[in-house]
Amino acid sequence: MIGSLSRTTPVIVQGITGRMGRSHAALMRAYGTNIVGGTSTRTDMKEVAGVPVFASCAEAVLATGAVASVAMAPPEETWTAVQEALAAGIKLVVTVAEGVPMHDAIKIGRAVRRAGATWVGASTPGLAVPGECKLGFLPDVCLNPGPIGIMSKSGTLSYEVGYRLARDGLGQSIWVGVGGDPVKGVRFADMLPVFFDDPGTKGIVLVGEVGGTEEEECAEAYARLGARKPLYALIAGREAKEGVSMGHAGALVHGESGTLASKTKQLTAAGATVFGSIESLIDRCTRTYRFDKR
Repeated sequence: MIGSLSRTTPVIVQGITGRMGRSHAALMRAYGTNIVGGTSTRTDMKEVAGVPVFASCAEAVLATGAVASVAMAPPEETWTAVQEALAAGIKLVVTVAEGVPMHDAIKIGRAVRRAGATWVGASTPGLAVPGECKLGFLPDVCLNPGPIGIMSKSGTLSYEVGYRLARDGLGQSIWVGVGGDPVKGVRFADMLPVFFDDPGTKGIVLVGEVGGTEEEECAEAYARLGARKPLYALIAGREAKEGVSMGHAGALVHGESGTLASKTKQLTAAGATVFGSIESLIDRCTRTYRFDKR
């Protein structure tokens, strides 16, 4: 579903009448995203900036044919929002809230798999196909159509990478924030086949961080799938001290796994290139893809 997103994909915003929902629905529409409706429990608002508001996802999907949803719901209401979206037939759900209870995230993951849908989140800035659409709140200034696929745990660090790629005349083919929670939907390894199959993606950038085993899992999948496109990795947390809590809930080190050394070793062994700074990463991308701007 992620690889087929375009400016014609019909999208609804759950919680569109809230402050965040109104603000980001307008920003997504201004970027070109086909926001066809929203949902709200309020009965006094029938539209938001020209977008019709429905009482439920089922009504919204029936009226608009929406296939994707951005859930602007607080963490404690995210599970309910996803249940409603899946029951209505939504096939791509983006949940931006940080702090979704772990037991709810487990239930969301199970329900999404059972429905044959895709979940991006929790704690994600969203995803984008630059020049086509964005679902979430990735900054427009960081988006530019180009040959680099980005997948990231960190929102702000990926913004810097995206901005510098755009500034240097490159850009992104597909950009997905996988989020930093330990229990989530799309993971790094899940994105590899999407990037491999996308003709517009020439190189892949992984923005990771110390803690968790997601980068190691990606390294295993990258080698297993044949390393069909270059993978460039940037791992945040080089100066993090042992025993100090990281900001992301998924940033936990388990024995030898989850360390900078472990991630670097396994990614390098799989054929990826690991960089020590944003500058060196951007320099490689610029030199490699300077004349391939899609």
